Amino acid sequence: MDRRHFLRFAGAAPVVSMLGASSLLESGTAHAAGDDYRALVVVFLNGGNDGLNSLVPLDGAYNDYAAARPELAIAKSVLATLSGSSGGHTYGMHPALAPLAPLYNSGRLAWIANTGPLVQPATARQVIERSVPVPSFLLSHSDQVMWQQGWLGDSDTSGWAGRSLELLPTALRNPVNAVTMNNDRTLVLGRNSPVSFLSPWDSRYWGQADLAQPQTPAAQALNRMARWQFSNQYDAEYARTFGRAVSESTLFTQVTLAAGEPKGDFGSDELSRSLRKLASLMPVFKQRGYKRQVFLVQWGGFDTHAAQRGTGATSQDAQLAVLARAMSAFDQANQAAGLDQNVVSLTMTDFGRTLRQASGGGSDHAWGNHWFAMGGPVRGGQVVGTLPTLTLGGPDDSDPNGGGRFVPTISSDQVGATLMQWLGLPASEFDKAFPNLVNFGQKTINLLHA
Repeated sequence: MDRRHFLRFAGAAPVVSMLGASSLLESGTAHAAGDDYRALVVVFLNGGNDGLNSLVPLDGAYNDYAAARPELAIAKSVLATLSGSSGGHTYGMHPALAPLAPLYNSGRLAWIANTGPLVQPATARQVIERSVPVPSFLLSHSDQVMWQQGWLGDSDTSGWAGRSLELLPTALRNPVNAVTMNNDRTLVLGRNSPVSFLSPWDSRYWGQADLAQPQTPAAQALNRMARWQFSNQYDAEYARTFGRAVSESTLFTQVTLAAGEPKGDFGSDELSRSLRKLASLMPVFKQRGYKRQVFLVQWGGFDTHAAQRGTGATSQDAQLAVLARAMSAFDQANQAAGLDQNVVSLTMTDFGRTLRQASGGGSDHAWGNHWFAMGGPVRGGQVVGTLPTLTLGGPDDSDPNGGGRFVPTISSDQVGATLMQWLGLPASEFDKAFPNLVNFGQKTINLLHA
């Protein structure tokens, strides 16, 4: 990590001792537990999940899809059928996502069609003619991960959720509201506040120090180290980062000790472990009076240039099965814990994949993609937005060579603004959290119940 990113991550918060972290937790208990708790959980699928094989039209558009992907196309007969129609199409999901079909059909899950980062609304023809500005380095993994999460360039590396959390009304703010479970943090990074790291594993023990027993000698020694101060700015930043890590690990340890086992049917994989941890902790945060939280979970290896179909562990087929079980279990757990109306989950990913299949039985980097949102507040049973015309070189294809790289018709900022407004972001603050929305007449989408 370079110095600029280190300073931004660590420098905005004072050191809190281990006992101070305990008091932070206890300060939440002074508020009456209630339903005024809302959490957004973003599951970011690393590598660029192929949305075109995740959500598939069952009507006449299926023939265009199958013709463009003779080896990749999924047989219509095995797709998990979704009830009703949206935007003039009927749909099915990848068979590995079948556990999520009941959530869609019961109104708890919605798809967002053809979404991605945009500077302003654009057509394929405008992109080909280069008459509109577009996000930089469109086919780059690292750049598009940051663009999706709200990156504004090297001079402002914050993300849309982090900026929005800083703009919430004071009554909705609380300690530990921007949380990542991975090394990446753009989405939840604010301009003036740090990001909390929550390990999917037990973070109770730091060597011989047991954070659940701050009175023991090893824990006391760690606590003293967490309060070190230095005149040198580099040493001081290191000390502040270390101190905050100790204090937050102490807080998470205490929340974990108060948590119960979630009710969902989770697997033993990495994603399930992360979501199981969140499902166990969020009821405690709600009980303690916390108001708003955003959690970022990154998982998977969806850069499927080859061997996209099949039973291999890195195939899309296998990974979507893991995703479906973990997300279904997470929804079960949230409902059982009384969080039915308190949690929205969103899948995101680097970018879409080309409609044209790659030579190795996979697909290449593209642009617009299909995501889904899940939870009680979601206006489910629909596909929000417009399905692109699934023809190579068609009216929505921005690839001059006809590769099937579709220009998004819903901006990822519009998705983000919709979710952050649900968390309490006033519409008057949209331009600060989502600067590019100034170019859009419609700021939000019809994704959530009022």
